[in-house]
Amino acid sequence: MDHSRAIHAFATLGHPDRLAVFRLLMRFVPQGVRPTEMAEALGLKQNTLSHHLADLAAAGLVQVQREGRSLYYSVDLDATEGLIGYLALDVGRARPDLLPALQNPQEPIMRDTDFDVLFICSGNSARSIFAEALLRDLGQGKFQAFSAGFAPKAEPDAFALDVLKRNGHSIEGLRSKPLAEFQKPDAIVMDFVFTVCDTAAGEECPPWEGQPITGHWGLPDPVKATGTDAEKALVFAQTYAMLRRRIMAFVALPFESLNKLALQHGVDAISTEALKAEKV
Repeated sequence: MDHSRAIHAFATLGHPDRLAVFRLLMRFVPQGVRPTEMAEALGLKQNTLSHHLADLAAAGLVQVQREGRSLYYSVDLDATEGLIGYLALDVGRARPDLLPALQNPQEPIMRDTDFDVLFICSGNSARSIFAEALLRDLGQGKFQAFSAGFAPKAEPDAFALDVLKRNGHSIEGLRSKPLAEFQKPDAIVMDFVFTVCDTAAGEECPPWEGQPITGHWGLPDPVKATGTDAEKALVFAQTYAMLRRRIMAFVALPFESLNKLALQHGVDAISTEALKAEKV
């Protein structure tokens, strides 16, 4: 990134609300977000948000795509990479004492121990519980699966537990847990952190220790389904099926041959391909 573009980008991000919008969009990568959802998550008025999005687009930091009648904004990762590279390599002169986290980007991730994976949603009563049970049982002993919620329910939803039992999963030990349980100083350092609802992805969260690979698999909350018990059960079963497809694609990644960057791209591709398939 050249000097003038970097100045424009840094000036744009210097406004607290524009920086908040950019940070929110980064949590949804590779998916885009509609302005109404951003405004709700950040507590901004629609016209104010529109100005911020226009400024970010003018700086080349975000891009917009129309799908039907909706506009979806997303981070321009190439521009973001250029900005970070400018700060790290040009301004920072690539000093190793300033950039310990950026060293050895091609280092293989393979190791002898298993991988620790955390799934997050708002209530930790259905979607993240599904994901925890699925990875535990489909992961072939390669993963330790956990789940948590920003505002966890008292216990997992009864419909969710019934779906798991009908699909042959043990529900022993499954419980709704607060995210803070995994943010303590002595907590397990995660290798992967996934958000499985848009509400969770929109929440501000401190950077995770160990710089885990992150992914967003936003799905509607089946707990909000209405109708008869049979109709509600069908929604839960459909949500389970969507998460099963994502988990199966995740465990099929060639972990032994991919470095961290390639695994991040693999995780992003799972989200993109799943959304394409489900829109057909």
